[in-house]
Amino acid sequence: MFTEQRPTWRVSDLATESTLPLPTVYRVVMTLTSEGYLDRLPNGDYRPGVKVLTLGSAALRSLDLVEIATPRLQELSERTGETVNLAVLQEDRALYLVRLRNADLVTANIQVGSTLPAVYTSIGKLLLAYLPETELGERVSPASFSLNHGPNAQSTMKGLRAELKQLRRQGWSLQNEEVAFGLRSVAAPVRIGERVVAGANVAVQARDWPTERIVEELRPHLLETCAAISELLTDGAAR
Repeated sequence: MFTEQRPTWRVSDLATESTLPLPTVYRVVMTLTSEGYLDRLPNGDYRPGVKVLTLGSAALRSLDLVEIATPRLQELSERTGETVNLAVLQEDRALYLVRLRNADLVTANIQVGSTLPAVYTSIGKLLLAYLPETELGERVSPASFSLNHGPNAQSTMKGLRAELKQLRRQGWSLQNEEVAFGLRSVAAPVRIGERVVAGANVAVQARDWPTERIVEELRPHLLETCAAISELLTDGAAR
């Protein structure tokens, strides 16, 4: 509703224009204001806050990433016959930007825009592994370890730190029934230059894919795909 033609609104006018109940609009406006997405002017009107700019810049970066990565991820999905995902780190969660799903994969209802706890996902763990130590401590807290997870999930920060150290050293990540029972995945980083900006994975049914087979058969194809995406992103950023 905020446009160049109408950059500011009163709460009552927002309610009238949107046909939503005034108490509902008031609560929404108060929440957005407290989070920095709206600013209250001295005359009582509201306008978009500076934090809205972060949404736009993040969306633009994501669109470039998705546009470049999707054709390569589709090739990977066709080559392996399995589900392929692309995700970025959003606070302490993995945010899914691309999901090419194999119909045989039985999982929670994950789609583009969904988030999962980073501490349990192969992509999330990999992206956490490349964070500076101080930033890792700021993003991950005891609350990051959800009650909803698979049987092999890490449950403590100490255990997670030890695993992340190994993941960064080897350059890829395995998820072994940590998100949910019966689901495994392998993830690799997507880079712009030396900076890790996203991760991609191949997700499979545990009953069909022992971890050794995942590492031997899927990991090489995934690493090759992520390297190709990274090269395209790096070349584009250099122009």
